[in-house]
Amino acid sequence: MNGRRASRIVDEIFDNLAGRGHEMYGGEAVTQLQHALQCATMARRAGATASLVTAALLHDYGHLVVDDGAGDDGAAERGIDMLHEEVAAAHLARWFGPAVTEPIRMHVAAKRYLCATNTDYFADLSPASVASLKVQGGRFSVAEAAEFIAAPFARDAVRLRVWDDLAKDTEARTPALDDFRVDADAALSESPA
Repeated sequence: MNGRRASRIVDEIFDNLAGRGHEMYGGEAVTQLQHALQCATMARRAGATASLVTAALLHDYGHLVVDDGAGDDGAAERGIDMLHEEVAAAHLARWFGPAVTEPIRMHVAAKRYLCATNTDYFADLSPASVASLKVQGGRFSVAEAAEFIAAPFARDAVRLRVWDDLAKDTEARTPALDDFRVDADAALSESPA
């Protein structure tokens, strides 16, 4: 992908994230943008690849591209799964490869996996995450968990999920959104598109 086109794509994605990022992140006390930046910051601090940092930044992008007139605010509380992970992965797959889109697509399944395999994990979920887990299918069975973790990118999705769960701190300080442009640019250049 040429540099000018890649730059326009990142501009479009970042403009949408900045423009709609002020919206609250589900039932949490942080905005979509705060959550995204915290998650990406944790990924970067953990030494993740540019693709995984970008996945962390954009994992909930589906919340920002869903436009059914009512948005998806409070959908889980109404028993509706908006499949934001699938929406984000499909939208971003136009430009990014599977190292970005698969952890995004799998991050909800990773929550179901962790609930099935880590006895302490469920107890630490926020009330909003518990509510969404119910509409997302609940804990995996033993067989489902084994199938999930054997899939390509599953371990990256689990890492992303852990950062996702921690990225709800109202006092956290993060770099600005533009600071993550270098990761997004690098992830675009790695994609097969």
